[in-house]
Amino acid sequence: MPQIEEYSSELKELQQGISRIVIGKHEAIKHALTCLLARGHLLIEDVPGVGKTTLAHTLAKVLGLEYQRIQFTSDLLPADILGVNVYDRENSSFQFHPGPIFSQLILADEINRATPKTQSALLEAMEEQQVTIEGTTHRLPEPFFVVATQNPLEQAGTFALPESQLDRFILRISLGYPDPKAERTILTGEDRRDLLIQLQPVTTPSRITELQKAAENIRCTDALIDYIQALVKWSRSGHYRLGLSPRAALSLVRASRAWAMLDARDFALPEDVQAVLPGIVAHRLVRIGDSMQTTEEMAREIIESVPIP
Repeated sequence: MPQIEEYSSELKELQQGISRIVIGKHEAIKHALTCLLARGHLLIEDVPGVGKTTLAHTLAKVLGLEYQRIQFTSDLLPADILGVNVYDRENSSFQFHPGPIFSQLILADEINRATPKTQSALLEAMEEQQVTIEGTTHRLPEPFFVVATQNPLEQAGTFALPESQLDRFILRISLGYPDPKAERTILTGEDRRDLLIQLQPVTTPSRITELQKAAENIRCTDALIDYIQALVKWSRSGHYRLGLSPRAALSLVRASRAWAMLDARDFALPEDVQAVLPGIVAHRLVRIGDSMQTTEEMAREIIESVPIP
């Protein structure tokens, strides 16, 4: 099994490749790779035009993954995503025609513009990496990574994602506007679409699976698990409408391991937990009352309230 240094060199090359297209968003890129290594999925909430789709497309190119973009609209049906059985007269039988979900990287674009019924079509796929059509189960490709974007809920024509759907995403991030230096590079440099065409894969799907297995072996001590449990317990102590679920706690462990691996360590630290906590709580916790806490403020409150063992 390769040492962590070999993985580190490869992961650094991945980050550099993505950074050539997605300018000035190193933290967002690191969070996206964290989701991938943790076998999870990423939710990006932001205003239109800040590079959400570009990030997803760049990830697919650099990672060497099959890529499908699904544009969510109010008239989209579950069968449009999953596929449908079509009757074949020649064979007198039904043949399954797979939908766009049967790809390795899925961009679920503007996911909250679809109805809750259509949103729920992704639940089984994201949790179990399979879909069931009329009683028959179909496995999805390996690896399987969903990058979903959503517009802020105050924008017209959006449907809030239910808690069960939100909990399937390990992290939620925002890209935000670029800083002046990055924006100038975008304005004066080569068109991002042309750069994407020229971009070459840095790794392969089978290698990504190997990296995911390596991330699962990153050491988490009993003391670190105690710390994660304490953070989760505090979130359930009445400050928020719903506390962090056991699935969220498991996501915190997996994301911390992946973050440590990206930092070239074979063991996770409390600092890794704290680094990924804002993305974990962003779409799961809502403060009771009229508090207008930001995601960073919520995470800071939890971190400051729970001592490191």
